[in-house]
Amino acid sequence: MVIESLINPTKAEGHPLEMFIIGAVYASIAVFLSLWIFRDYASLVMVFLTVIASVPLVYTVIKIEEEKDSKSNDEKFLLKEHSKAIMVFMFLFSGYLAAYTVWFTLLPDAIVKSLFGVQLETIRSINAGVVGLSVGGDFLMQIFSNNIKVMIFCILFAFLFGAGAIFILTWNASVIAAAIGTFFRNNISDFANVVGFEKFTGYFQVGGTSVMRYMVHGIPEITAYFVAGLAGSIISVAVIRHDFGTKSFKKILMDSIDLIVIAILMLVVAAVVEVFVTPRLFY
Repeated sequence: MVIESLINPTKAEGHPLEMFIIGAVYASIAVFLSLWIFRDYASLVMVFLTVIASVPLVYTVIKIEEEKDSKSNDEKFLLKEHSKAIMVFMFLFSGYLAAYTVWFTLLPDAIVKSLFGVQLETIRSINAGVVGLSVGGDFLMQIFSNNIKVMIFCILFAFLFGAGAIFILTWNASVIAAAIGTFFRNNISDFANVVGFEKFTGYFQVGGTSVMRYMVHGIPEITAYFVAGLAGSIISVAVIRHDFGTKSFKKILMDSIDLIVIAILMLVVAAVVEVFVTPRLFY
């Protein structure tokens, strides 16, 4: 894309906030193009167009991280450097999420159903799958198991397609946006009926609650997916560069295993927060 050509991926790690704006622009363009050209399939086309726009930038950042792995033996240094790339991806993801949420909230119901139809159906399926599970061990294992499956998909997509994990994460951004937007719409309607439209500050309170309800556990969860996706992508780039079987590849493999272990630990934390903390704060 034209916007992507204006960005220096090497400097992006030092200016992650710019990635938030770029993510929001990519997602917004994808929303309008999918509604304009592919309205009947907008739910999926929106995600694909966002991914296509992001792949060149994401892949370049991953190549930079792989080069760091091949040149350094200091694991602490590498983890610190990888954290910069994770921040870039998190801000990019946050841009997607913000744009999708805003359009879900502002657009008319008929357009929202067309644009987020598949995402809303996914949310209904997830809710149906956890019905009957009490807050406790069974629910915790169900949440953790689902998160591990997503993480595995991120690693596989990243390994097979280089920057492929961005598809899984963009899809997750659209689903989370649909969940946040639904919560906001439902609660703002109830709030308006009770206090009237003159209490404008209440809308900001509902909006903040809508976001925090999912972000309290969502931040460590999404970060874990990016960490795992980066691990798979680094291995993929190393194979493409014909490093397989060399000492450099062994270093890259060990670094990727460390990243995957960190991702698993973060998913444990995210699952515990989702099961035991979020319900007490927002239900």
